[in-house]
Amino acid sequence: MQTAPLWAAVLAVVSALAVSAEGNDTVRLDSGSIAGIVGSSPEMRIFKGIPFAAPPLADLRWRAPQPAPHWDGVRKTDKFGPVCMQNSAGPNAQLASEDCLYLNVWTAAKSIAEKRPVMVWIYGGGFSGGSASLPDYDGEALAKKGAVVVTFNYRLGALGFFSHPELTKESDRRGAANFGLMDSVAVLQWVQKNIAAFGGDPKRVTIFGESAGAAMVADLMATPQAKGLFQRAIGESSSWTTGSIGRMMTLAQAEQAGVKLAEALGANSLAEMRAKPADAVLKAGRGSGPVIDGFMLPEDVGTVFAQGKQHDVPLLVGSNKDEGTFFLQATTADAFTQQSRRRFADLSDSFLKLYPASSNDEANASALTAFRDEVGFVMRNWARLETKTGKSKAYVYYFVHEPPVVPGFKAGGRGRGATHTAEIPYVFENQGNRPWTDVDRQLSDTMSSYWVNFASNGDPNGKGLPKWPAFDARKNPNPLVLGDKVEVGPSLTEGQLALYQTYYDQQEGSR
Repeated sequence: MQTAPLWAAVLAVVSALAVSAEGNDTVRLDSGSIAGIVGSSPEMRIFKGIPFAAPPLADLRWRAPQPAPHWDGVRKTDKFGPVCMQNSAGPNAQLASEDCLYLNVWTAAKSIAEKRPVMVWIYGGGFSGGSASLPDYDGEALAKKGAVVVTFNYRLGALGFFSHPELTKESDRRGAANFGLMDSVAVLQWVQKNIAAFGGDPKRVTIFGESAGAAMVADLMATPQAKGLFQRAIGESSSWTTGSIGRMMTLAQAEQAGVKLAEALGANSLAEMRAKPADAVLKAGRGSGPVIDGFMLPEDVGTVFAQGKQHDVPLLVGSNKDEGTFFLQATTADAFTQQSRRRFADLSDSFLKLYPASSNDEANASALTAFRDEVGFVMRNWARLETKTGKSKAYVYYFVHEPPVVPGFKAGGRGRGATHTAEIPYVFENQGNRPWTDVDRQLSDTMSSYWVNFASNGDPNGKGLPKWPAFDARKNPNPLVLGDKVEVGPSLTEGQLALYQTYYDQQEGSR
């Protein structure tokens, strides 16, 4: 009597696996049903090119993202959507479009009951370049370790961060500048509505990003509109003023830049600007990046943190040993000295004592060291401000491993070392065509495990991993060094900390 039900159950399982192998799993979203593809193993499901907002075209250019149109039937999500129009000539630039607000999901959950932690990645690129479809951001390895991974595109350059007096008036200040940041909030709202269908837990969402993406993470921690949309945050190699100490641009400053952009376009009104081709807009100006608009960012993000008004969540942040090799060009002793005196003013003697420039060679070495140390301070300062409330813990890392050079890659005459962005393939566990050794693979396994553990419970520590102590500015200021050996290592010197803290306080005091 029980044979038929048993065979029925077996057939149901076989049928389900067959459907999965063909990549026809159907997931129902608030906007319609989608079918993804299978990853490298049968349980891995990948959904690419899911629209999370309406295409920001024509009259929707320079407006807050609107809901994605509903569709009937089952939409195939087997390839990435177009990348956003951008100034940078990246590998996918030929696929760029203004219709670019799409996201991607990787999951190995077998049912919606699993409620896995969710990791939402925000790419870098100086707010003027980048995309969610770069191979280094493939989320399969992290999904295999238990996370549901989301990557997404956000508007860039003058299409994503644009201000103009007419736009401010039109929007009544509720969305007069930070459209790329609004796109990020729209994704997090989409996650709250839909991620459970992929086996994700909307109550355990981690936002993580690198460079401009890390700056966006910091901004989201200060954005009232993002309240309750995430529970942990990870920032790699940048904070709210990216990798350096400075002040955020105000709406009034950004508006003046927008007026100049309109003049360069030969446009006399906002309507005329919306009618211009997207590539013409980008050629006319690069955009401002996030600004203090009084709505998305009511005040400078540093001030928000200083006052303890940020979304108080566990934080994991850090920087790399050779950040500056990604950016800096060769300098001279005179140029470095003059620039240092202009920037640091009454602190310039202290700065040049720490970073001397008695020769061109010494100036170039000091430029790289100072760049490294300032980024290190910026990340440490983010952790310090986050832990001031006493509610959430922070964890600080320092990535020192020098990846093997890809054959045929030319580093502009200088070794890149543990440069800006070097940690990303290790976090995502994506070797690509890099000639990794066992040391590289072990470090990547360790780092990706830390990141997934942190997404799971707000603490990166776990079985078999070197202990990562929580940051404490007085009792435990040293970072976890991520190198050939993973262990707690030295931090900035007292002299370096004093210099950058004083300079940071001066900038805060001048707001």
